[in-house]
Amino acid sequence: MSLEVFIAVVIFAFVSSVTPGPNNFMLLASGVNFGFRRTVPHMFGIAGGFCSLLLAVGFGLGAVLKAYPELHLALKIAGGAYLLYLAWRIAASRTLGQSAGGGARPMRFVEAAAFQWVNPKAWVMAVTAMALYTSPDAPFLSVVLVAAAFVIVNFPSVSVWAGFGTALRGYLSDPVRLKWFNIAMGLALAATLWPMLR
Repeated sequence: MSLEVFIAVVIFAFVSSVTPGPNNFMLLASGVNFGFRRTVPHMFGIAGGFCSLLLAVGFGLGAVLKAYPELHLALKIAGGAYLLYLAWRIAASRTLGQSAGGGARPMRFVEAAAFQWVNPKAWVMAVTAMALYTSPDAPFLSVVLVAAAFVIVNFPSVSVWAGFGTALRGYLSDPVRLKWFNIAMGLALAATLWPMLR
């Protein structure tokens, strides 16, 4: 992979990682509700889970899903259901650090990593990156380099959203503002399903 292609991958990784999507809406809400430090495992989970998804797609999982569309459909349904559950949990949160049901906590590393496997935006990003930037002349190396570019860029990109959420904590310490913010974030997260349904 040439330096020019690698720079293009880094730019693609940055743009696709920093733009709104399920992960970033959840990090914004987590930053507001739990603060930056408690959201760090969630951010690392996104980076680790997405890297594993990229490698799997690059090394043949994408071809398996294309060959077995029913498996792809099952993944979409499971991902959509889980995304709606997470949207409901965010929308129901009413106080900083707690949810309506009590005992709320930020997403753990393993949960965030596993979520990448059912996250519609993550799949689009992974398939697009592997289709555009890998080379049939050096398949192993190019897959690893694409994954490395995302690892370098992803964590700083998603940190912006958690940081912005943390900056809003003071303003949203008012219960009414927090309630409407969490409802808006829950609706925004649910709305990210729209491209998957078309």
